[in-house]
Amino acid sequence: MPKNRLEAFADGIFAFAATLLILNLAVDQHNALAPQLLAIWPSYAAYVISFITIGIIWANHHTFMHQIAHVDRFFLVSSVLFLMFIAFIPFPTRLLALDVETADAQAAALLYGITLFAVSILFNVLWRYAASRNRLLKQDADPRVVEGISRSYLLGPTLYGVATLVALLNPQLSAGLYGAIAAVYIGESSIFGRRPGNQGG
Repeated sequence: MPKNRLEAFADGIFAFAATLLILNLAVDQHNALAPQLLAIWPSYAAYVISFITIGIIWANHHTFMHQIAHVDRFFLVSSVLFLMFIAFIPFPTRLLALDVETADAQAAALLYGITLFAVSILFNVLWRYAASRNRLLKQDADPRVVEGISRSYLLGPTLYGVATLVALLNPQLSAGLYGAIAAVYIGESSIFGRRPGNQGG
C-alpha cells in the first residue's frame, strides 16, 4: 500500500492539533485585560511547550516516513492510534494550563504525561515494526540514519515516564520537566539533522 495517503492524513492531524492549542488562550472580556494577560502565563507556557512538542513529533514523523517505502495494515492501524493521541494533546494541555497552580495540578500533570508517554510508545512501535528486518523500509535506506533514528527514539518513553512519575510528588516540577524535554528534543533534532547520511529532509 502506498504511504502518501497516510502522510497526508497525518499532516492534517498534526496541523489540527497544533491549531487547537491556541484555543486554550482566553480572557474574560468583562474584566480588565492587562491583569488577565499577565495572570494567564501558565496558558502561554503550556501553549509553547505543546506546540514545540507537536512540531518535534511531526518533524520526527517526517524523518522516519522518508525511510519507508510502503505501509501495511498493522502499520496503518497503529498510525491511527498514534494520531488519536496526537489529536488529544490539546485537552491535557488546557487542563495543565488551568490547573497547574490549583489542587488539581497533580491530575492535570499526570494526564499530560500519560498522553505524551503513550505517544512516545506508539512512535517506537511504528518505527521498530517498520525497521525490523527492513520490513517496510526503502531498499536504499541509509543504515546510519536507520540506526540513528532507532537510538534517538528510545529516549522518549524514558523521559516522559520519569516526568509523569514526578507528577505524583510535585506536579509543578513535572510541568517544568515537560518543557525541559521539549528543549532537549529541539537540540537533539538539530544535531541529528546535521549528521552525515541523514536523509530525513
